[in-house]
Formats: sequence, structure tokens, C-alpha cells
Amino acid sequence: MSYLRSFSIILVCLFLGKGIQALLGLAIPGSILGMLILFGLLSAGLIRSHWVQSGCHLLIRHMALLFVPVGVGLMDHFALLSANSLPILLSTIGSSLVVFLVIGIAAHHKEK
Repeated sequence: MSYLRSFSIILVCLFLGKGIQALLGLAIPGSILGMLILFGLLSAGLIRSHWVQSGCHLLIRHMALLFVPVGVGLMDHFALLSANSLPILLSTIGSSLVVFLVIGIAAHHKEK
């Protein structure tokens, strides 16, 4: 019964996120919005963590299976990825440097 309650809460948050994304036409995926909704509900204490714990543990335990469609999609679009490998590499390095810089500045200001 705990799995049913857990997955029901997770799915309601997912569908709310997807609905908000579709209504507002946001560039943020509905699944991310759903996670933010679930996080907000957990943080506000409207949902107890043990209500979703069993479903979350099950999903995390089998997370490797959830990456299979992504891997197949990457293999399916390999020609497109290899043609754009330089911009992908440069944007990855650039965004990593920006993250490092922001974290360094934030840590420096926190130390003061």
C-alpha cells in the first residue's frame, strides 16, 4: 500500500508539472517542474517524506534502467552529435568554468 501512495503522489506532482509547462509554454520540462512541486510540498510539510520514500527508493534502485532510452536516443542521433561535437564540447567547458567561478566567488564571500 505504501508503494501505491508513494507513486500516486509522485505521479500527481509529475502531471501537475507537465500541465503547468503545457499551459504556460515554458522551456523548462514538466518533469523538472513536477520535481520542484514535490520538493516544495515536502519542504512545506504538506507531504511527509515517508509517504514517498518507498517509491523513491524503488526508482533510485533501478535508475540504470531509466537511462536506457537516453542511451538509445544518443546512439540514434550519433551523426548529429558528432557533427556538432565542437560546439557541445566548448559549451560544456564554458558552462563548467562559469559554475566553478560562481562557486569560488560564493565560497570566498562566505569565508569573509
